[in-house]
Amino acid sequence: MSKDKKNEGKEILEEFKELSEWQKRNQEYLKKKAEEEVALAEEKEKERQARMGEESEKSEDKQDQEDEESAKEKSEEKVESSEGDKEEEEIEESGSKEGEEQDKKATKEKPAKAKIPGLHILRALTILFPSLLLLIVSAYLLSPYATMKDIRVEGTVQTTADDILQASGIQDSDYTINLLLDKAKYEERIKSNYWVESAQLVYQFPTKFTIKVKEYDIVAYYISGENHYPILSSGQLETSAVSLVSLPETYLSVLFNDSEQIKAFVSELTQISPELKAAIQKVELAPSKVTSDLIRLTMNDSDEVLVPLSEMSKKLPYYSKIKPQLSEPSVVDMEAGIYSYTVADKLIMEAEEKAKKEAEEAKKKQEEERKRLEEEKKKQEEESNRNQTSQRSPRR
Repeated sequence: MSKDKKNEGKEILEEFKELSEWQKRNQEYLKKKAEEEVALAEEKEKERQARMGEESEKSEDKQDQEDEESAKEKSEEKVESSEGDKEEEEIEESGSKEGEEQDKKATKEKPAKAKIPGLHILRALTILFPSLLLLIVSAYLLSPYATMKDIRVEGTVQTTADDILQASGIQDSDYTINLLLDKAKYEERIKSNYWVESAQLVYQFPTKFTIKVKEYDIVAYYISGENHYPILSSGQLETSAVSLVSLPETYLSVLFNDSEQIKAFVSELTQISPELKAAIQKVELAPSKVTSDLIRLTMNDSDEVLVPLSEMSKKLPYYSKIKPQLSEPSVVDMEAGIYSYTVADKLIMEAEEKAKKEAEEAKKKQEEERKRLEEEKKKQEEESNRNQTSQRSPRR
């Protein structure tokens, strides 16, 4: 009996040692899952090798091999742990937990997508960006938009917009970008027009250009008969006469047209005060034996000022101090010193000088007449002597 009981106990122990059906299925499931993970890892490894370069492929191959070995080790450990002699409930709980953990680890251990190194991206950009820019510029230059320009002129009074555009030399076929790059060149061309003191070329996106012009002022008019020619603040004498209708109410008249003298006069005029400048009515040359550049300024109050042209800006301001002392129209002589006398005295002096000149001219004429008579008398005597000699010769 005791032997039978012992045999029965051994058989029971062997039955307990044998695995149940569920444990076998669980073991098979874990093995299949491990094999699937290995196959999946091998496929991803092939994809990585196809995408990455030679250097990145080597590093990733090592990493993938390590991942495979770790996955195999984990699967083997799970298989070994599932083969224990634990109770069915503990095996079920552990199997489910291990399955969940394995799923989580599989998702975590999914290899990240391969990143392109920043150096390659930078090299590609250094080639692509200039090429794209060149393509855009070439397309723009070939299109009609490259020469499209809307040009306007502002600030013209004495000149016209056509005159300014002609002076600028801007053509319809010129590229818009040339106007932007060579603004200074076009501005200098515009100033070749003698009316233009300054010019500025202003650009507004996309194709609008504005030429802002500042013209020289008219400081005086050269008068020749009934014609009036403007004299600019630059010293330039306009060659075209203006109409009498366009003349201002008050203006400075200049009675000489020498270009050098006009430039010198304008230069001296710009250095005196606006009040004194406005008081001048007329300017004319009055050279003397001592001063070749002496000029006569006729003021609006009928006073006259004699002053050298080269010293006008220095001496003429003294007229403002002398003027309050003058009780009637006078002449202020600044040729050598500074002194004044009335216009009546001037007329007397002119009359005396005129009479003196007439006397000198009469005396000169008398002298010339006396010389002429003496020459005639001398000629007559010579002729008479010739006649006498001719009469004596035939008698002999």
